Amino acid sequence: MAQLSDPAPAADELPPFERIDQRSPRGILLICDHASDRIPPAYGDLGCSIAARRSHVAWDIGAGELTHRLAALLGAGAVLGGVSRLVIDCNRPPWHETSIPGRSHGFDVPGNRGLSAREAEARERAYFQPYQGAVAAELAAIEAAGLRPALVSIHSFTPFLDEFARPWHFGILSDADRRLAERLLAALDGQPDLVIGDNEPYSGAFPEGYSCRHHGDKQGRANVLIEVRQDLIDSSAGVAWCAELLAPAIARAVADLAEAHQTTEA
Repeated sequence: MAQLSDPAPAADELPPFERIDQRSPRGILLICDHASDRIPPAYGDLGCSIAARRSHVAWDIGAGELTHRLAALLGAGAVLGGVSRLVIDCNRPPWHETSIPGRSHGFDVPGNRGLSAREAEARERAYFQPYQGAVAAELAAIEAAGLRPALVSIHSFTPFLDEFARPWHFGILSDADRRLAERLLAALDGQPDLVIGDNEPYSGAFPEGYSCRHHGDKQGRANVLIEVRQDLIDSSAGVAWCAELLAPAIARAVADLAEAHQTTEA
């Protein structure tokens, strides 16, 4: 198993992010922190089993494809993470113990154990900083165009965790800024046969909601994190169904928030 020994990324490493380059007239920016399960060649397989590398500990299954579909339906730009969260988690502070985990949900990650500060910082520079920098740049460009950004982060969660069933179809997560979350919950209310969680199955608070908190709450920007149960988006048909349901709800929530801003400023 190879480990990175040089802070400079190798020429054959994977790109740190993917960008969908279009501008939403509503100011919507989609992000997907855990879109990819790819591990750069410099790290081998991190000592992980195939089961681990294909599982939810490596990425958010279906979330990347859903982000692409939502971007097309909403006419919104997007930034998607380019490497597995096993390399570095782009939705955690780099110094946090879950940023480069040595073990995750029962899976060992030997290649992450005993990392020097230099090796950890190399991953941060190569992958975390470019991704987060791209998100910051897109939000700044939206503001420069005279629009209020609406940051929408797309994630997915497992139907079972530690043998416990998780009944939610979607989770709408937020931290201190509830403006967009409350409007999205309202837009989804009344959907037949759907169980919608408010800060379930996770809380959007620190550290799980790092990207939304860093680019949203701390900057006064409206933001929301959407969790989708993975069995709903593990096929292209499922992704299409979820996108067709979520896209109009997101658009309505953002429009309602814009109207509230106009009323306040009038």
